[in-house]
Amino acid sequence: MKVFSAIAVQRVVEELVPAFEKVHDCRLDFTWATAPLLLKRLQAGEKADALILNRAVTDMLLDTGRIVAGSDVVIASSATAIAVRAGAPKPDISTPEALKRTLLDARAISYTDPAAGGASGIYFAKLLERMGIAREINAKTKFPPPSGYSGMFLPTGEVDLAVQQVPELLSVRGVEIVGTLPGDLHMVTVFVAGIPADNTRPALAKALIESLRTPEAKALFRAKGLEPG
Repeated sequence: MKVFSAIAVQRVVEELVPAFEKVHDCRLDFTWATAPLLLKRLQAGEKADALILNRAVTDMLLDTGRIVAGSDVVIASSATAIAVRAGAPKPDISTPEALKRTLLDARAISYTDPAAGGASGIYFAKLLERMGIAREINAKTKFPPPSGYSGMFLPTGEVDLAVQQVPELLSVRGVEIVGTLPGDLHMVTVFVAGIPADNTRPALAKALIESLRTPEAKALFRAKGLEPG
């Protein structure tokens, strides 16, 4: 069964897959990417039997009839945060003004390229504009590859700060979370599982979605930095 999934839930889902495959005597073929990149692939004609995307993309597919009405289920949500290299001093990001000073003082930072479609990258780019520091920060920004992790540049010392969703930051060894974006800058992305209208294995897709909402799955989501649905 073919599954398109956002990378923010990858660490959790990959741990749950072996047991699911054993119980249902099947093999799941995952494509991991940002939700907008997966949307482009669907619009280009690729097919999947199950989807795990952000709420915005899911709603777009529901509105156009490409996801079975009523099949969409919230499985988890994730906040955008800032991380540093493990052991490095944790800067002050407790208020919007403190965050602004910390970003300006940083030697280099990383966040996901908005062109790749990741929710945190799109939001953070707009936030820099809103704060009036986009030019200064983008001049010292290093973008990870599409579907990559901004935290990858922290252990090597290439950047001082990385911005991305909590589970994606935690996917990189050698980094530590400083905190989520402060005050009214706080941003949470909701992830939704759904069944495409042209799915050929609806019963198996439904079973997969149900497996992501068991108590064991919810505990694992929480352990990996997500809030289960």
